[in-house]
Amino acid sequence: MSHTPHELVDDFPEHSNRISELRQTDAHFARLVDEYHDLNRAVHRAETDVAPVSHAQAAHVAQGRAVRYLDGCLTVRRSDRSNLS
Repeated sequence: MSHTPHELVDDFPEHSNRISELRQTDAHFARLVDEYHDLNRAVHRAETDVAPVSHAQAAHVAQGRAVRYLDGCLTVRRSDRSNLS
């Protein structure tokens, strides 16, 4: 497991323009990405023991990150499809 935090655009560089556009035009998506960023940093700090937390707290934060990650991915994919039509 990598202990380097990364953002959605790091996982989906081919969608970086669309992610940036959605952050500017979709308030829900912007909030989701901001929450993902915060949770991603919290997971990184916990995994590297910069900010140690209990296993239960780490699992809770990681689960929240995963939910926002998946929501972000689905939003980008839906957006890409709607732009094709």
